[in-house]
Amino acid sequence: MERVTGSQQYTADIRVDRTLHVKLVSLVCAHARIGTIHTDDALRAPGVRGVFTTDDLPKPVPRYGPVFLDRPMLATGETKFSGEPVAVIVAETKDAAEQAASLVRIDFEELPAVLSVEAALDAASPLVQDPALRPNDPLADTNILRRWTFGWGQIDEAAADLVVEADYGFPMVTHFAIEPHAFLAAPDSNGVVVWTPTQHPYVLQRVVAAALNWPIARVRIISPDSGGGFGGKGWPKVEPLMAWLALTLGRPVRLVLTLEESFQASRRASAHIRARSGFSSDGRIVFQDLHADFLLGAYADIGGRVVSKASYAACGPYRVPRARIVARALLSHTTPSTAFRGFGTPQASWAVESQLNEAAEKLGIDPVEIRRRNLPAKGEAFRPDDTPADGEWSTALSRAAAGIGWTAPLGPNRGRGISLGLKSSSTASRSVAIVRLHFDGSASVLCGTSDMGQGARTVLMQIASQELGIAPDRIAIVMGDTSVVPYDSSTSASRSTVFMGNAVIDACHSVKRQLHAASTGIPTALDMSVTELLKAHFGPPRGEIIGVGEAGNAYEPDHPLGGRAAFWEFMCAACEVEVDPETGEVTVQKLSLVSDVGKALNPRQVEAQDEGAAVMGLGHTLMEQLVLGGDGRILNLGSLDYRIPSIKDVPMHFESTLIENGDGPGPYGAKGAGEGGTLAVAAAVGAAINEAAGVKLRELPLTPEKIWRARANENHKTKKGDE
Repeated sequence: MERVTGSQQYTADIRVDRTLHVKLVSLVCAHARIGTIHTDDALRAPGVRGVFTTDDLPKPVPRYGPVFLDRPMLATGETKFSGEPVAVIVAETKDAAEQAASLVRIDFEELPAVLSVEAALDAASPLVQDPALRPNDPLADTNILRRWTFGWGQIDEAAADLVVEADYGFPMVTHFAIEPHAFLAAPDSNGVVVWTPTQHPYVLQRVVAAALNWPIARVRIISPDSGGGFGGKGWPKVEPLMAWLALTLGRPVRLVLTLEESFQASRRASAHIRARSGFSSDGRIVFQDLHADFLLGAYADIGGRVVSKASYAACGPYRVPRARIVARALLSHTTPSTAFRGFGTPQASWAVESQLNEAAEKLGIDPVEIRRRNLPAKGEAFRPDDTPADGEWSTALSRAAAGIGWTAPLGPNRGRGISLGLKSSSTASRSVAIVRLHFDGSASVLCGTSDMGQGARTVLMQIASQELGIAPDRIAIVMGDTSVVPYDSSTSASRSTVFMGNAVIDACHSVKRQLHAASTGIPTALDMSVTELLKAHFGPPRGEIIGVGEAGNAYEPDHPLGGRAAFWEFMCAACEVEVDPETGEVTVQKLSLVSDVGKALNPRQVEAQDEGAAVMGLGHTLMEQLVLGGDGRILNLGSLDYRIPSIKDVPMHFESTLIENGDGPGPYGAKGAGEGGTLAVAAAVGAAINEAAGVKLRELPLTPEKIWRARANENHKTKKGDE
């Protein structure tokens, strides 16, 4: 109710007495050597309570990150990306902080910046990170953060009737959540409390504690429900700095980033993928040889995990007898990339699914049929040493194709495309829930899941209501405060319904076992309501029954990802587009999504999640791209110059279908959902555009200009051939 009425309290709405306001100061280029920072004028400005640079921080300057401790609280020695904070102003009001920030003068020497995959791999390029930060790392003297090789079978011995080889490009894009990044920190009697709309409160608690060199117990994270996350609010941004400022000044501090600053806070990794695939004459995959380079940014963040997890399952939902996948995570002088809906899979899927579409054309096989011939049956192992196919995936293929009338005649300037998407879900993780059955028969469910609009509160309330037999309006869901709720690994990987849902069921079962035990010795227990039973059991002192439940999957140290996929998130997208031959403008006429979800606990929510994800997929397919200047600045900061899909871009015919076979590991047979809709859109739309326009485009986004130029080139070639 709070979301739809606008009364919900987001982080930026929270007010704490005596709060000071923070403004970050940065340079106008990506890579620079920092000289003298002149702060005297800013310090004299009205209302200013502090101006801090790296000289004021503890030594050595604390560095933080979810995996690598590489990011300093403030830029140290050099800036590594445009927008990286060099100094910070703290003042009594927001206006005073902004005015003082404009008075800071910084002497700097602009340095060459690494802004592309090619530059990152060039031995002559400057190093983004100091090798001293990566001791005993054989790659420390390069801009390659990590390198992975996955595979099976002998590719070099494979004999294929057709080999398709091409390069595919995926752009940098921004998360563009409606809610800005907002941070509030304050000292308290135990240490420090930080308010931020993070998706992973317990990860942030650990990171802030490590940066302060404090016990975890002294750091409290409060995470109000966010106004959109999509991965961009998953991992630490400036929270360690905010905690340090609050403790140093002894007062609460507040920072709300502008939209332009949010663009410079996080993004999706861009990628260049060289794909080489072999096929038999009847369309069977013989081998796949994939080389993927992901451009992470200035700091590691969670980018390494994005690259490894996406690359590990890059061959998609197909029988591939021989595979070689080589992936590299590259550092660059750009905004640090982080998790983004799909977690690297959309980048890999764009290349692999496009290969299948190109092979189908060359072999004269229908794109639906070539996929059907390569799909494993349910229960069949398709990725060695991992979870077998856990759904009737060919059903999704057929339904998606039928949803757009796949075999009907096509009109002029129209084309169709189809694609599958497969994402590895949560591997090793843990979720704990507490259910408190109160004296009056109502209940509270305490869990560490974050609700950023995906509907976790509703689904967990449904589960508790079902298990306890209590009406939903008598159940409270408590989230987002590490001092109150029990541990949860993360709200990511479409894992919350499966793992936190199972933990809630486990806690409810504990409550019911205790209720049964409480009824022993009460002769009329069978005729009592829950409330009457509690009164009879506890008597005048009153009390409540508390159940603790947990769920997760075990860590497997020998597995490349630390554990097998708990389930596969699977999606099929089919579309029909029309391309204006004069302008290259694309209209998506039809888009059909089919998702294998096991069991939809709230079907309307799942459909909405798939549709929202698909619209995001249309964004990076057709229009979204961060454009960099030669100095590394983002040239299209903000909503005027960076275009995202509007209601005009939503397909004319848009449907989402759910396959429910109750075969998932979650509550009542559920699998995770919510990311799947974005996985398969690009290759389906790309194939449809290529067919409609008679071109071969492999670099996203597929803008009208690119399509128009490609058509013009094709027409020029045709004319020359005629001459």
